Amino acid sequence: MRTRTPQVGSHHKAKVRGSRRSVPRPQRHGPVGTPALRDPKSGDRSGNSGVDSKGRLANFSAGPAMVYEEVLHKCQLDLMNFEGKGLSVMEMSHRGASFTKIIEEAEQDLRTLLRIPETYEVLFMQGGATAQFAAVPYNLGWRHDPSDVAYAPRADFLTTGSWSKKAVAEAKKVGVEANVLATGDNKSIPSDVSAFDYGDAETRAQSAYLHLCANETIQGVEFKGLGSLGSVVGKGGQLQGAPIVADMSSNFCSKPVNVEDYGVIYAGAQKNVGPAGVTIVIVRKDLLGSPKAGTPTMLDWTVMSENKSLYNTPPCFSIYVCGLVFKHLLSLGGLDKVEQINKAKCGLLYDCIKQSQGYYDCPVDPKCRSAMNVPFTIPGHEDLEKVFVQEAEAAGLINLKGHRSVGGMRASIYNAMPMQGVEKLVAFMKDFQAKH
Repeated sequence: MRTRTPQVGSHHKAKVRGSRRSVPRPQRHGPVGTPALRDPKSGDRSGNSGVDSKGRLANFSAGPAMVYEEVLHKCQLDLMNFEGKGLSVMEMSHRGASFTKIIEEAEQDLRTLLRIPETYEVLFMQGGATAQFAAVPYNLGWRHDPSDVAYAPRADFLTTGSWSKKAVAEAKKVGVEANVLATGDNKSIPSDVSAFDYGDAETRAQSAYLHLCANETIQGVEFKGLGSLGSVVGKGGQLQGAPIVADMSSNFCSKPVNVEDYGVIYAGAQKNVGPAGVTIVIVRKDLLGSPKAGTPTMLDWTVMSENKSLYNTPPCFSIYVCGLVFKHLLSLGGLDKVEQINKAKCGLLYDCIKQSQGYYDCPVDPKCRSAMNVPFTIPGHEDLEKVFVQEAEAAGLINLKGHRSVGGMRASIYNAMPMQGVEKLVAFMKDFQAKH
């Protein structure tokens, strides 16, 4: 039997006034998860199935994304007077005792979540992952001789979508000779390691690092661990002696990761672990200390490490919220539990697409479909895709329009998206198919 959603109405009418039935039922994915989105049968007379009792929408944005409500409530509580200190986190000195405690606890909780060894440094930086596209070559490309600025180091890249290609372009600007080992077709990940274009033995030995994007936000392509690379990766996250660098911006802390499979991991916070403004860099300590001469200070990992991420005023509030998210993820049971929740959410959505018998289509190879970003289309009916986005928004299911470069729709279902949000989307998709 096909599930139908109630008739949709304007999301501007979603606020429930004076209803005692507006208390949300408990979240299904854990005792401290985000409160459930409102069930249309529970007395919400707005007809707006994607809106919860507090007027919050189901936000499928690729980033900035949803934040756990428990975290938002804690932020609200602390906003005017943090722990009785008489000021907000946004007002306190980044060198004072209160913020020192905040940033140290955030680091320690992240180390616990990801089991980060002491041989790795954790940095809280600025500029987003895009800034790290330049920081990576600046810090790793000239380790043999930082003063030899005329030298053009070689670095290897796996390109599987838009962001890994941008990393290549930025490295070239810094002066790196970018060698693309293999290229996906925006729908898959190159799996034949033996076919990678390393060049001859001499140039292979000269590679400064291997860069990959662990999850392509736009295309919805995700590495499952290191995939076929895992069979040839050496100790300390190295391939043919070159450290592996992973952009994990859109799947960071969505599942357990063996940090020692990588030399460097970096991620913007605004998808899974907090608001925009802070970028987390996890780097093996022996890779520090040899940035290219003239490296901009704010891109210099060594400077940031020596100053405990406090060379200048950091994004204090963003770091504070990340720390709250890390505590929340630990309270859920850690990343093993978080991964279980995420697999259930994306599984429900991919099953809906499959069961539509071709009405909806996901263009990505099932072996590397992202658990975080699910692109889908209505094949041959771009006009209907526009209607889908409009009607979904009216139903309180927002930011489902696909990226401008690929079109279609995309549901980003990061950690803080509750199961009920995905259930509402699936119900809407089935109802839309029945009507159109």
